[in-house]
Amino acid sequence: MSRRLNFRLLIALLLIVGSAAVEILRERRPSFLRPDLRLYAYVGNSRDATVSVVDLIRLGTIATIPVGPAPSGLRAHPTLDQVWGVSTEGGYAFVIDAPKGRVAARIPVGASPFAVDFSPDGRMAYVAASGSATLVAIDCRTGQVVGHARTGRRPWLARVTPDGKHVLVPNRDDSTLEIFDASTLAHEATIGVGNHPEQVVVLPDNSMAFVSATGTNEISAVDLRKRILISNLRLSGAPTSLLLKPDGGELYVSIPDSHGLEIIDTWRTEISDSMLLGSAPTYGAMTADASLVYVSDALANSVTPIAMAVRRLLSPISTGRHPGACELDPSGDLLLVANEDSNDLAIIRVRTQSLITMIPVGSRPRSLAIKIF
Repeated sequence: MSRRLNFRLLIALLLIVGSAAVEILRERRPSFLRPDLRLYAYVGNSRDATVSVVDLIRLGTIATIPVGPAPSGLRAHPTLDQVWGVSTEGGYAFVIDAPKGRVAARIPVGASPFAVDFSPDGRMAYVAASGSATLVAIDCRTGQVVGHARTGRRPWLARVTPDGKHVLVPNRDDSTLEIFDASTLAHEATIGVGNHPEQVVVLPDNSMAFVSATGTNEISAVDLRKRILISNLRLSGAPTSLLLKPDGGELYVSIPDSHGLEIIDTWRTEISDSMLLGSAPTYGAMTADASLVYVSDALANSVTPIAMAVRRLLSPISTGRHPGACELDPSGDLLLVANEDSNDLAIIRVRTQSLITMIPVGSRPRSLAIKIF
């Protein structure tokens, strides 16, 4: 009788251990990821001129890649196994070969670039150089600059419309939004907007653009078909980041000065709601179904989840010091937050809304991209 009981206990113990092992493996590897695929985060360290590569399965830094001074604007290429970024002080775009873990190309683009954007099919990359008032088009497969255009004074970035037909450039010192033909970089229109425009989002149907104006605490709504300014929507403070719902119906604007989030009804072109979030809400990330928005708080050292359908704040999740850039992995399982002052990357489990670990990276991490290959 005793042996039979011990045997049953042994079987039960093995089942428990096996179930626990399966659960651990599920926790460590997203369900969509095959064993031969890799899921890496790339963190741009602005102070030490490097990009840290973090394995999101093993949860550790596996490489540090020298890319050049003041790396910024990291973006995963939509079709190639590459991660792109710019060196603001070096005046070039750099291309990281993801499988090889090294810089494959440095492409001169002009003085003081801040960001890069891609055409929807991934064939072309566009960079605006703030210091030289130029816009360049780059063939992504060859790494060659195939087009140049002059812009207004101090262009902040280049934003490609969803249909890939146009490139929008906000000129900070001119307070204008310029429209260029994406295939030829021919100038098509210049539209006056609020003072010191920086960020741009475009509705999925390409009908309107919304431009953040930090000099006047406004969002400028621009009709891209008529090429006119519709209105300047007054905000409660200087906008930091813009998050557009996938259907284009709402735009979420973080405003550190007023400790909150302004919600814009894009179809009616009006501010429909506002939320008080915390000390200094800065950057955000949104789930694919737009049910949750995460906003990093630079002063509170946390990220705040928001259930947007009911406009309800969930419990803040602790991060490192001065959290900034944040992004969700392709599965939506993990939220990554770069902490500028503590020089680490917070990994948060979305399902449990809890911090998994903090991974050391380089000095002053300010940009972030995730690549699966």
